[in-house]
Amino acid sequence: MGNKKLHPSIEKFKSFVKEHPKLMDEVKNGTNTLQEFYEDWYLLGENDPYWDKFIHDGVKKEKSNDTESSKDEKSSGNWMSQINNIVQKMDANQMQHHLNNLSQVIASVQGVLSQFQGGNQTVSTTKNETKHPFSFRKD
Repeated sequence: MGNKKLHPSIEKFKSFVKEHPKLMDEVKNGTNTLQEFYEDWYLLGENDPYWDKFIHDGVKKEKSNDTESSKDEKSSGNWMSQINNIVQKMDANQMQHHLNNLSQVIASVQGVLSQFQGGNQTVSTTKNETKHPFSFRKD
C-alpha cells in the first residue's frame, strides 16, 4: 500500500482531515463517515464555514451559542448565494440543447419499449416539435 499513489484530491483531503481533528471524532462516534465528509469537502471546499466546528479547540476557539446561531444564518445565506451564482452562470442555450437531447433520448426509449411490448402503437418522434422545448428570451 505504501507504493500505491493516491489521487491528488484524496491526498488533499487527508491533509485537510489532519487540520480538522474533530472530523475523526465524528467518524469514531458513528455520526458521519469519511465518505460523507469527503463528499461534503469536495462540494463545499476547504474554506466553507461548515468546517469551522471541526477545528481543534487549540487552533481556533469555538464561538458562543449566540454567535453560533448567527453563523448558521450566515452559512444558509451563503448557501443561497452559491445557488444564485450557479443559476446566473447557467447558459440558457446550453440548457436548451441538453433538454432537447434528453427529450430525444426519452422518445427513443419509448420507441424501443413499444417494440418490445409488441404493441401496434406508434410513437411519434417529436424531433421537429421539441427543437426548443422552452423558449428562453433575452431581455
